[in-house]
Amino acid sequence: MGKPIETFSKKEREKKKFKKQLDKKDKAEDRKANSNKGKSLEDMMAYIDENGNITTTPPDPNKKKTMNAEDIQIGIPRQEYLAPADPVRKGIVAFYNESKGYGFIKDLATQESIFVHANGLTEAIQENDKVTFETEQGAKGLNAIKVKK
Repeated sequence: MGKPIETFSKKEREKKKFKKQLDKKDKAEDRKANSNKGKSLEDMMAYIDENGNITTTPPDPNKKKTMNAEDIQIGIPRQEYLAPADPVRKGIVAFYNESKGYGFIKDLATQESIFVHANGLTEAIQENDKVTFETEQGAKGLNAIKVKK
């Protein structure tokens, strides 16, 4: 049997493979030389100063503050029950179309525009009338109901 023929491309592939192995060994030796393992505990410690910033210097014991554990709030505090605000609001009719049976009332307290339909009226209204009303949540927002002059 004859000796296998080595082609140029075969030699190049072997050279690249050998070079990769050498690079890999060099990187491994470099990692070992510059590793962070084996540092002392003091070198690995980090402290927080009075402003909440991380620092390498330990805090001054003279500036130490004591706190009660009960004073620390974790989570959201429970909401206290609030009595519902007066449901009757006051406003001015900004727009009302009698033929179509709808309009808008501008709330005097919040300056928001609230939709009103003819079904929510207790008496006839016109534009610029001062009215009192209650609100309910509709499909597209607040609707005025029980509208009176």
